[in-house]
Amino acid sequence: MQAMHHGDLYTAYHPRWLRQPKNTYWWLEKPSYFAFILRELTCLPVAWFAVYLLLLTQAVIDSPAAYEQFMAWSASPWMILVNVVSFALLVFHAITFFVAAPQALIVHLGRTRVPGSLILIGHYAAWAAASVVVIWLLGRA
Repeated sequence: MQAMHHGDLYTAYHPRWLRQPKNTYWWLEKPSYFAFILRELTCLPVAWFAVYLLLLTQAVIDSPAAYEQFMAWSASPWMILVNVVSFALLVFHAITFFVAAPQALIVHLGRTRVPGSLILIGHYAAWAAASVVVIWLLGRA
């Protein structure tokens, strides 16, 4: 009997890949795909605001002159545009996060599952409360 190589046994039965090739622009095919990609890209404005606040903090720590220079830079038209667009994308990021939360966050009280609408309302209520606190703090300055 002739010895068969391992490859000889399975060559005819090699499975095809189950995944179909995807177009690079698959995310433009449906509005929900586009919204998903846009939501993922909104992490960039979140990072921008973190950097911006760190730069502001550093300017305050450095000196009154550094703070004045930072404020002048922040008042330039292109910085205002960057911050307005970033803020709009940040709000989109927060809203889409809150909408996804009821599907991702399963809460039980005893054996009863808390409805997703209550989780969503809780997120918006916490956002509103935090906004009121920030506005109050800014109003005292």
